[in-house]
Amino acid sequence: VAAKRKRDGPAARPKKRAKKAPSAPEPDADPGPRGGGSEEYSIPPPVSQGKWKNKERVLIFSSRGINFRTRHLMQDLRTLMPHSKADTKMDRKDQLFVINEVCEMKNCNKCIFFEAKKKQDLYMWLSNTPQGPSAKFLVQNIHTLAELKMTGNCLRGSRPLLSFDPTFDKEPHYALLKELFIQVFSTPQYHPKSQPFVDHVFTFTVTDERIWFRNYQIIEEDASLVEIGPRFVLNPIKIFQGSFGGPTLYENPHYQSPNMHRRLIRLSVAAKFREKQEVKEVQKIKKKGTKVLIGEDPTEVVFETPAEEKPVEIQLVKPESKPIVKDKKKLRKIQRKKQKKLFRTEA
Repeated sequence: VAAKRKRDGPAARPKKRAKKAPSAPEPDADPGPRGGGSEEYSIPPPVSQGKWKNKERVLIFSSRGINFRTRHLMQDLRTLMPHSKADTKMDRKDQLFVINEVCEMKNCNKCIFFEAKKKQDLYMWLSNTPQGPSAKFLVQNIHTLAELKMTGNCLRGSRPLLSFDPTFDKEPHYALLKELFIQVFSTPQYHPKSQPFVDHVFTFTVTDERIWFRNYQIIEEDASLVEIGPRFVLNPIKIFQGSFGGPTLYENPHYQSPNMHRRLIRLSVAAKFREKQEVKEVQKIKKKGTKVLIGEDPTEVVFETPAEEKPVEIQLVKPESKPIVKDKKKLRKIQRKKQKKLFRTEA
């Protein structure tokens, strides 16, 4: 009996009643497990009590041969989009129609596929699988979340606002791309992995025939924006009716392939070098060319004074050769003898 009292000792005390939530309904009072008659309350439900109806799932993956920047960009998009899924890299030899089967196996109805070519050019496909449409873009000027210039921050899994340029409502191909961006990048309401908060904005701006993507944080104090990242520029190439193929609905007339762009740069550099070489050759020809002689000016002789004409003297006698004497005293004696002979002849 003593042992039984010790076991039931702490249970004999009356339990404290839990405080009732002001908004929660009062549950039915159930008898306690040991007959104490205490009331139990269930855990309050989550904030979002709605039903997840828009079950959009986006498959984000790439082909083999991408660089580190593309890999970080792909990971950033997966972080920002809670309704995304990942898959292994696809082989380059496979056709793009295989992606529709991959999306079907992954239970995804949207796809973002990064295609790398020549280890330096990056293309992005946005597709509504398996019916279409799909769009192909050239991705330029990529900056990721990890860069120091991106100082903003947002809650993981929060729902973004989508802001579009007014140009998207003016032209039909931009309107189609706008609808595709809305279905791909917007987080479905009441998604299990999403948070019921809106604290960042995805902006799509059309400038210089390109679509500029930016991600900004909304600061509550003054409603200003701070960039979070990633950022990139999409140069539209084609819009297809089907998924990863089919009839072409739109083709960008302003698009220039990266190969053509690099070729034009090489040609411009070669033209500059050729021009320098031609200038050097012209300068060499000018230096080697004959100089043009200017005719004599008759007025140059006006102020010249003629010199006195001296009579021409013809020497008939051969001059005597001077003896080579090393001793100066002997030379002087010889000169004196000559002078004496001349004096005698004259006398």
